Amino acid sequence: MGNGTPIGQVRGLGSAKEGAHHWWQQRLTAGANLVLMLWFVISVALLPAYDYATIAAWLSSPLAAVPLILLVGTVCYHIRLGLQVVIEDYQHDETRIVMIVLLNFFTIAIAVTALFSILKIALTSTPA
Repeated sequence: MGNGTPIGQVRGLGSAKEGAHHWWQQRLTAGANLVLMLWFVISVALLPAYDYATIAAWLSSPLAAVPLILLVGTVCYHIRLGLQVVIEDYQHDETRIVMIVLLNFFTIAIAVTALFSILKIALTSTPA
């Protein structure tokens, strides 16, 4: 488990030369996910009902749609960061690049699908 050169270790950089930046991104997205997930759980728990009409009316508010969009973005980015580390740590042959590209496509596809769904409901429903 080498971390590159001794000077790279002191600077917090591994062999990829971006260790500290990646580590901070993971911590920042984890903090954002914590705050946004708490908001989401509390917001959903306070809804009077859980039928489609109630959820659609709630989601038509910018106070619900915008944080939910932020939550999707930070969760998908956090997933990508974490799985990239797993791939880089355990995949050492030429398939590593292919796996990272597939990971990027997968997380982008999940994010776009979720964002489209949120925006479709938010922009076509009547406000509460």
